[in-house]
Amino acid sequence: MDSSNISKKALDITDQLISSALKSGADAADSVVFESVSLDATYRLGKLEEVERSESTDLGLRVFIGKKQAFVSSTDFSPQSLDPLVERAVAMVKEAPEDPYCGLAQGDLLAKDFPELDLVDPTEPTTEELQEIAATAEESALAVSGITNSEGASASWSRGGVVLATSEGFRGSSHSTSFSLSCAVLAGQGMNMEMNYDFHSALHREDLKDAAEIGRTAAERALRALNARQVSSQAVPVVYENRLSNSLLRHFAGAILGTGIARNTSFLIDKLGKAVFAENIDIIDDPHRPRGLASEPFDGEGVANQKTTIVENGVLKTWLLDTATARQLDLTTTGHAMRGTGGPPSPGWSNLYMKPGDQTPEALIGDIDQGLFVNSMFGPSINATTGDYSVGVSGLWIDKGELAYPVNEITIAGNLIDMFRHITPANDLSFRYGTNAPTLRVEGMMVAGA
Repeated sequence: MDSSNISKKALDITDQLISSALKSGADAADSVVFESVSLDATYRLGKLEEVERSESTDLGLRVFIGKKQAFVSSTDFSPQSLDPLVERAVAMVKEAPEDPYCGLAQGDLLAKDFPELDLVDPTEPTTEELQEIAATAEESALAVSGITNSEGASASWSRGGVVLATSEGFRGSSHSTSFSLSCAVLAGQGMNMEMNYDFHSALHREDLKDAAEIGRTAAERALRALNARQVSSQAVPVVYENRLSNSLLRHFAGAILGTGIARNTSFLIDKLGKAVFAENIDIIDDPHRPRGLASEPFDGEGVANQKTTIVENGVLKTWLLDTATARQLDLTTTGHAMRGTGGPPSPGWSNLYMKPGDQTPEALIGDIDQGLFVNSMFGPSINATTGDYSVGVSGLWIDKGELAYPVNEITIAGNLIDMFRHITPANDLSFRYGTNAPTLRVEGMMVAGA
């Protein structure tokens, strides 16, 4: 897929849709096109289980008359389908209710220059290459003594992009590639069996972790979970492994989105400009991180985005806003709009991360007499209004500063407002996801066990 040719064709289509909408009576309009192609190969127990290739192209048109807006979307790019699409959108907007906050981002906020973010690997792997990567990962895992079965290994590649144009004069496109590898295996026999996994994703193939390493790590995690015990209910420090500590950061980011703030439904509604974390905590959102998994040269409304300090020395510095939520709050968009084809933009985030601390994970654990190291979780429950938090977990029990034995069938609970104030980060930040945090220690959480 030649992204430059597709972007030019998609921009021509978005320009045509906007021009037709304005001629048909719309006051303003924007249009977006999403393009993607992906290839995936799965191996299980030494055999090729599945190969899948998919391609998709979707477009969306948003039109405005006064303070009314309407949306239409389609996967049909044929010339004979575009005029009816515009007609339908204009007819819909005339019947839509008024929204005093809707509208395009104003022209002086739109991105003019797009940074080079190195998001595209020009090499496209063959099916055979992906099969070999997946096979290597699974073979490495099955070679570890004690591994008894496999859920399979999967290697995938994708390339996708977005093209956006608005009647305010914005025209832009962004494309990226992705290489991913995962492996899941089982250890043990009979009633004493455990499954675990490892995975990695990168925009460039050269940044993808070694397949054999992924397989070995999956096997080691499964073996480490065997012969799990239960623990009694108690309040102890809880340490979140860095491959899932980002869940706490996502809960925080979700609470500072403009949607919840404007509706007064966030547990952080009164915290702007106040200490939310300890003084040593900084949280950054950086949409311009080179090769970042969530990097983007402009936001979903075409607004110029930039690296933003969300929390500095523990203090919450800003909400995450798009144009509509900013208008509701009598503020200016922060360039955090996200966009699909079938609805209005909404605020989100890009490469969000918490800066690392000074201690190693071992030091973070070392002074804990009794505690819990969490390396797997499921079924989180969050009350967005109060911050009450609970989640099912398994992991390793900490006994006198050491990871002593595996534990499962545990629920941990607390309130996020209190948890955020009692977080200590380790020094092992790695950019595994779009949202990342180092290993995190949280004091005084309730562990509900047997």
